[in-house]
Amino acid sequence: MTNNEEHLGGIQFMRLGLLALAGGMLFGVIGGFQFLFPEFLQELLFTKTRPMHVSLVISSIFLIAIGGIYYYLPRQCNLPLFSAKAVSLHFWGFLITGLAIVGCYLSGRFGGREYFEFPPILSIPIFLTWILFGVNYFMTTRQDKKSWPVYYWMWGTGIVFFFITYTEAHLWLIPYFRDNMVREIMVQWKSYGALTGSWNMLVYGTALYLATRISGCEKYARSKMAFSLYFLGLFNLMFGWAHHTYLVPSDTWIRTFAYVVSMTELAIFGKIIWDWRGSLETWQKNAHCNAYRFLIAADIWVFVNLGLALIISVPAFNLFTHGTHITVAHAMGSTIGINMMVLLASVFFVIREELPNEVHASCSKTLRTGFWISNVSLAIFFVALILAGVGKGIYDGASFQEMMLGIRPFLLTFAVSGIALMIGMWIILWHGFRLLGLVRRNAVNSRCIEQSYPVSLQDDQKAFRPDSRGDLGAPIG
Repeated sequence: MTNNEEHLGGIQFMRLGLLALAGGMLFGVIGGFQFLFPEFLQELLFTKTRPMHVSLVISSIFLIAIGGIYYYLPRQCNLPLFSAKAVSLHFWGFLITGLAIVGCYLSGRFGGREYFEFPPILSIPIFLTWILFGVNYFMTTRQDKKSWPVYYWMWGTGIVFFFITYTEAHLWLIPYFRDNMVREIMVQWKSYGALTGSWNMLVYGTALYLATRISGCEKYARSKMAFSLYFLGLFNLMFGWAHHTYLVPSDTWIRTFAYVVSMTELAIFGKIIWDWRGSLETWQKNAHCNAYRFLIAADIWVFVNLGLALIISVPAFNLFTHGTHITVAHAMGSTIGINMMVLLASVFFVIREELPNEVHASCSKTLRTGFWISNVSLAIFFVALILAGVGKGIYDGASFQEMMLGIRPFLLTFAVSGIALMIGMWIILWHGFRLLGLVRRNAVNSRCIEQSYPVSLQDDQKAFRPDSRGDLGAPIG
């Protein structure tokens, strides 16, 4: 392992990501009730809460994924960061820009497009800090002279294509695109579909990294199946956006082909995690029981979303479902059920690695409660949105108000389950935030001791670290 200072930037990113997710869920719940009751909290209009929710949740995905990369490379892959100062600049640039974006939303200053509704000038520091991240990543990983495992390729691809797709998302600033509605919508939704693919690369890479570390076997990062997932993910990132552009003219085969690629990618990812689960011994599952539990939850949500994707990919069904609450259900199932469960697995893997004495093999009862509250309420949330979407899709009357009254019970269920989902996630996020803070304090204290005593503490730490098998033979409860 490298010195205790290098991985602290990764811990900071992860903690900020947990805060962003907590805030994003709060604004999501407020927005859900404002959608049903427009008079609710009029001081903070829906036009503000929705972009706050979207921006904070998307930011949390990138923050936790980036934090994991900044942690894993120096701390566990034995690759000293090319520049620790660049990590600090990246963090503070992200934080200050994020606060400026929140300030713009709250003050009603908008100027962008869907997902990025803040004034476009604030995209400049995002571009600059992402360049720092990319240079730091590739200059760090080039130190590894062996053939790269698949998660290096996934992380690197996600970094490069975020920059490309984020650039595309701002092409509307050029009159050639802005002055033609069809052209602008096509490029806008193409870029967003590909942008989702870029963060999927970061998340999938993290999941496969965790699989190799928990099992102690590199085959999951070097197998033909893993690289099949990578190339399918890359292809989906480049071309799978086509099923996001139903509103603009395009050939049917393009959209159908995009759906097939997307679903195949999910199926392979699900199979890898499922096969990995079956290969683990009981002690390995219990050694990282929290990370294991979140990864299995992500895998279950992969298959749930795959089933929904299969249904809505049929053109006859998509005619009724596209743009309804079913699309929202698919997005929420993917974002919370898959992406967030993988990223929370990453957070609690780091915590278990760094705090083997404070975080015992047995899972925290409170954390387990938060896990089940989150997943059960997400399932109710998911089904309620699907039922609301079905009601909207099959309605053939002339009154929008009548249609909304018909699906109102489902939307109320969605809003109430959203509160339960938020509470369950807050329990998890608080534990993660608090324990990552302890990791950071321990690292700072260890650094101070190392500076005072020139003898390395690494061997002493290993001597007192519990045996990897320990008392971990009991099955997870």
